[in-house]
Amino acid sequence: MASSFSLTLLLGLLLITTPQACQGWKTFVVPHKPGQDDTPPLLAALANYTSDSTILFEKGVTYNILTPITFPVLNNVEVAIEGNLTYPEDIPTIQAIVGASTFSGSWIAFTGGTNVTLRGSLDPQWGWIDGHGQAWWDAMQQVNRPHGIAFSKISGGVIRDMKIWKPVAWNFATSGSSNLHAYNNKILAISDTSSFPFNTDGKPPCFSAGGTNMLFENNHIVNGDDCLTVGNGALNIHWRNTYCEGGHGLSIGSLGKGGQVANVQNVLIESTVMNTTLYAARFKSWTGGNGLARNITWKNIVFDNVPFPIYITQNYWDQGVGPQPNSTSPNNTHIQDFLFEGFTGTIRDTPYVEGSCISDPCWYAVPGATGKEVAIFDLYPGTASNILVKDTFPRTETGAPVTVMCNPETISTDVGFKCWDGKFIRTAAGL
Repeated sequence: MASSFSLTLLLGLLLITTPQACQGWKTFVVPHKPGQDDTPPLLAALANYTSDSTILFEKGVTYNILTPITFPVLNNVEVAIEGNLTYPEDIPTIQAIVGASTFSGSWIAFTGGTNVTLRGSLDPQWGWIDGHGQAWWDAMQQVNRPHGIAFSKISGGVIRDMKIWKPVAWNFATSGSSNLHAYNNKILAISDTSSFPFNTDGKPPCFSAGGTNMLFENNHIVNGDDCLTVGNGALNIHWRNTYCEGGHGLSIGSLGKGGQVANVQNVLIESTVMNTTLYAARFKSWTGGNGLARNITWKNIVFDNVPFPIYITQNYWDQGVGPQPNSTSPNNTHIQDFLFEGFTGTIRDTPYVEGSCISDPCWYAVPGATGKEVAIFDLYPGTASNILVKDTFPRTETGAPVTVMCNPETISTDVGFKCWDGKFIRTAAGL
């Protein structure tokens, strides 16, 4: 089903210039003064380093990034984080900054450019960004949380070797970028207490793919929300060879909120381990949405201790504002050419309460579900076609028979198993 767009994507990524190859290259070492905010001297110097430059946070220094950094449009620039960066620890201070009308939306914001590299360090002790998220999680504080890094409107970008420790909330957003390669990055939103690291995905995600021609590979993510979010407007996205733990899965959407016209096409998500996540593969669009999600493949996914390995809903809603809507709207984000291939692992079918549960029933509860489903298809008639589950070998942790939820009145094509609310029985297409 998935088209062979990866070759085109990789050829585009090869056009990204290696920064040090340029003649007349300049290097700016970010100055540091103990106990002071290191952002102002950086911002004061940026105008001189917007092209053919390296902006270096040097190894052996822990920088105090106590106020946000907004980079101007850059051309052939490398931002190298070889030292450590620490955000403010005081919650009210951050909330005041985030709540101000002048806040860009992210603590570190790239606003555009060509051939831009954001590079961390291979040294295990250096190159870390410390978000001090634990205090926020312990306080269950979700007001005016800072987004992490917006790598936006970059043509020919690289994000590599970055390491983020205890981010408050969102991590990397790539909205409006193209020809991006993100690899060998590590995001660890690990709580030391029973507190849950709410929404530490990109949300946009740990990684939010909101652009065109993007390759994400060899990343390691432990968090409390989507490991990957593919947002509206995404085209030619390839995700592979990654480890995800503790979050909400490999997600397309949510799409179509408020009737928005969605467009997501050509997405390949493959060779990923999902450990103790709520979902493995997930698609979510809002009731009443519009547009199209097409040619999307999840392939070779290993899942362990996952309650919902494969989940599609066209009836996503905000549980915080009330019960599930009972919509008669004929509109929904159409979906076609979805392939789930090579899923292997264990379904968590023992009692549990996932850390993001803040309601009764929990927001992720599915009416009528037994907890043993490998696939749940919550579809609307006439809006979904050519969805297939094949080469899938699940088992439950209790040893009970694996089941599915699928209404045959909502889809006419063979989905690879008997479409009903019952035992998982493969059809010829699913073998």
